[in-house]
Amino acid sequence: MPRYEFRCRACGDTFEVNRPMAEAGAPATCPQGHIDTVKLLSAVSVTGRGAGGAQAPAGGGGCCGGACGC
Repeated sequence: MPRYEFRCRACGDTFEVNRPMAEAGAPATCPQGHIDTVKLLSAVSVTGRGAGGAQAPAGGGGCCGGACGC
């Protein structure tokens, strides 16, 4: 089940809630009982090698394969 991170605007506490994806946008109450909370954007970092030890080619990539110079 996905885990969503929230921050309470009243007390500043950051907390996590496990809930189904269908309820991702539902409001959450902080552990202190405050209802003024905001869902945080979580960044996921995945590293390592895929099956068979394959790696992405070095020296290029980026958002569009390196062709745009970004």
